[in-house]
Amino acid sequence: METSFTNQVQELYAKADLIINDFVQAKRKYGDQAKLSIPPKFEAEFFSLVDQVNLSLMEDGDHFFGYFLLQMSKEIRFDISSPTAVNFKGAKYVIYFNPIIFLNLTLLQMESTIKHEILHIVSLHLIRAKEFKSTHSKTAINMAMNIVVNTFLEDLPPYSVTLKWVNLNYSLQLLPFKTFEYYVEELQTALDLWEADEEASDESDRDEDDDRHNPEASDPQQDGTLATVYDPAKAHDLWEDSNELDPKTLQEFTEHYIAQAQKGSVPHYLESLISSFQSNKGELPWNLYLKRLMGSVESNNKKTVTRRNRRQPHRLDLRGQLRSHKANIIVALDISGSISDQEFNQAVQEVLAIVKNYNHEITIVECDSEIRRVYTIKSTKDIRERINTRGGTRFTPVFEYANEHKVNLLIYFTDGRGEEKLQTLPKGFRTLWVITGRGDALSLEEPYGVVKRLKKVEAKDDSVSMSDVKRDGYSMQDQER
Repeated sequence: METSFTNQVQELYAKADLIINDFVQAKRKYGDQAKLSIPPKFEAEFFSLVDQVNLSLMEDGDHFFGYFLLQMSKEIRFDISSPTAVNFKGAKYVIYFNPIIFLNLTLLQMESTIKHEILHIVSLHLIRAKEFKSTHSKTAINMAMNIVVNTFLEDLPPYSVTLKWVNLNYSLQLLPFKTFEYYVEELQTALDLWEADEEASDESDRDEDDDRHNPEASDPQQDGTLATVYDPAKAHDLWEDSNELDPKTLQEFTEHYIAQAQKGSVPHYLESLISSFQSNKGELPWNLYLKRLMGSVESNNKKTVTRRNRRQPHRLDLRGQLRSHKANIIVALDISGSISDQEFNQAVQEVLAIVKNYNHEITIVECDSEIRRVYTIKSTKDIRERINTRGGTRFTPVFEYANEHKVNLLIYFTDGRGEEKLQTLPKGFRTLWVITGRGDALSLEEPYGVVKRLKKVEAKDDSVSMSDVKRDGYSMQDQER
């Protein structure tokens, strides 16, 4: 059967190559009027082979992925820069295949790239990645997501983005078994340093490089109509073509897919991911969201001994650089609300832990219908016993204070019960609302910020214990014999 499968792959690859060559010739002759045509017979034969891959998944005990794939629509696209890709279209998840890249894989690698896409869905990366779009590069986001899902997979294609590959190529020491949010922050810092070095490069070298990579002649394999090699920076571009759905609706669709795919036993790591999905429904905990916001505060470079100098890595006497954030942060506490002293102290401790590596100043503002007290802290020992008042709640005084003192970030702990409209709008700073106690919503019609709930954070839907990693051979993470 293995020989028969290999022969099928080779025959299909030859046909796919012919389809591309015909299109390239038509493109050169007719320009943009040329259309890539996929013969129905080729499509039927290709998806017959995909069905064999799915059957192999089921026989290998990966029933969850097999049943999940059966629910998905399948399409062929020669313009995607990865063997497979996914998005959400027409009330269904769709998995796309680029035959030229996919047919270059072994059977086990084909299985892994399908599992790779499904793990992205189960991890809710399609939703979570959007949280970082405005502040982080597409490359950092894509690599972070791939590090997470590839941790669970073996028999990956040789070009796969793994933790070992990233640490080697970017001279990093990222820790294994961390969350998507951890990796995207660390990778963005590294990419910022690379970009700074590029800007300092010789101008003529950059011009020559631009000439090499942006030829004036139109080549169908370079203009986006065809893709014949893997490009990690574009691996998730199809997500942008997904139907616009609110996160809650997409989560409900995903939950249905997961429920239909859970037939029989599933691996421990998958149980953990599914359990995390069902408990968190993809909502980014408030403290991880705060960490993301810190990444958007204006910064300059600072020296560090923990990273080698990018220009002269062999000179151990030269220090590398990290982003240095100067953050003026207000932590506002609604003292008329239902948050307990213990909850507030724990929350402020989370804030301090997140900003400890930044240049920062934290100011505590206690407010009910008006500001009652303002003081600065450097540690939880500086937190004072809360003033006991029975007044109502107004949010506007805090925003007036924040505008006057030109803060970078406002974190407002409240039960959510206050006015419906702010009388003073925020100017030049981000706002993170944290609903506390028995509160379930913010009374403001327009919050001018992100609203999260105060709850025990379980950030660790992407984590995996050592017992979840196969030890019988080489793992694409950093596990070896």
